[in-house]
Amino acid sequence: MREKGSHTEVRFFLRSVITIYAHTLSLSAMIKQKTSGTGKEYLIIIELHQDSTVEDLHIKHKKFDHLVLGPAAGQGLRDRLQCQGIKALNRTHFSTSSHTSDFGENISFVTVFTIYNSSLDGHVDRSSNLVTVGNTSYNKVERSMAILNGFINFIQVVTMPQSNIIILTDPASDISLHRNRVIIYPIQGEYSRDKLMLQRIRSYIAFLEAKLKEHSQMQGEINHYIFTDSDMAVVDDLGQIFHNYPNFHLAVTFRNNKEQPLNSGFIAVRGTPDGILRAKAFLQEVLEVYTSNYMKASRMLGDQLALAWVVKSRPSFDVRRFTRPQAFTKEIGGASVLFLPCAIYNWTPPEGAGQFHGMPLDVKVVHFKGSRKRLMLESWNFFSSSSNISDMLCLILMSGRTNSLVSLILPINHLRIRLAHEFCFFTVAYLYISPVSRLEVFGLESLNLGGGFP
Repeated sequence: MREKGSHTEVRFFLRSVITIYAHTLSLSAMIKQKTSGTGKEYLIIIELHQDSTVEDLHIKHKKFDHLVLGPAAGQGLRDRLQCQGIKALNRTHFSTSSHTSDFGENISFVTVFTIYNSSLDGHVDRSSNLVTVGNTSYNKVERSMAILNGFINFIQVVTMPQSNIIILTDPASDISLHRNRVIIYPIQGEYSRDKLMLQRIRSYIAFLEAKLKEHSQMQGEINHYIFTDSDMAVVDDLGQIFHNYPNFHLAVTFRNNKEQPLNSGFIAVRGTPDGILRAKAFLQEVLEVYTSNYMKASRMLGDQLALAWVVKSRPSFDVRRFTRPQAFTKEIGGASVLFLPCAIYNWTPPEGAGQFHGMPLDVKVVHFKGSRKRLMLESWNFFSSSSNISDMLCLILMSGRTNSLVSLILPINHLRIRLAHEFCFFTVAYLYISPVSRLEVFGLESLNLGGGFP
């Protein structure tokens, strides 16, 4: 019998990516890890067979050089994007002009981005880890810069051309960008990979502190700020947030996810002195919780766990609000916080297609997080040649991840795995089992999974 809430937990763990580098011909290992306070167990089983070779494994791990298209979720639903191939049958609801420009208000997008100097070593073999999109091939550094430029392009070319883009970065980073309305804003800090999520919050706070000091010189001009990840595509004007919801200090996005209901990749801050001050105080509380309770997750997810703790720890907060995709406002620690549904303001393929049953017609932000970044480059390349946002969204909706490693996650009590020897050189099973009552790995004759899929 499945546990209550296992569907949500499976979706959460399905986003995890396991990367295996195999240099031996025979290896069998089991790693058992418990998360504190949950009583749930996560098992990683890796099986490499003697008949496999290093060449076979390299072939197995070869990246796809094209998008993998599948059926578009949400077909037949009235308020979802309908696609025939990559042709949109209905049109998404896009704004025609900025709401903020009519009121003498501006919007700046703020993102944290850095390049690690070791990656810029001229002796690095450019031919390794190349990704080709259209007629252009990118190594890792070039791909990161292409994603940043894509982020800028979607804002400046497609949806909000009057907006500034501010890049918070390590002063030691050599970021060469010659774009109008793009500002490189160095902030001292620790931008190592292991501390980047922690530094992101610190950079946001430092930026808001600086803007608070500058505000007295603005002479009544209001500049709102939207803090986002750089792997996002803004596909509609976001100025309506500040016009339609005039009383919030900061806004975050939520989803129906028990463990991580809030995503820190999108935070909007009203550009009034009171809005900036209260947003800064809110983020400082998130930072304190982060450094006190979640430093073990400093590389990833710690900020989202801390953000959820700050919100959910309020006795008057009703977490059931996260199960309904409707915007709402709640006072948290003196700040009026607007909660916006991820389905519209932080939609993620292909996760969003499943969780939100397709793509809403009024989607405004697409988040290409994790292994979806290649899809962001493909999407911009498609839009550049077609100039059709709705068709581009069909491409996104139908595209799977271009990652060759497959993880198998099953919420079951009993599992039997039998591998077909002639087809499987190795297998990875990432299993979510609570409680673990029996785990059997049999021979290599057939595949038999008990317990069913969620």
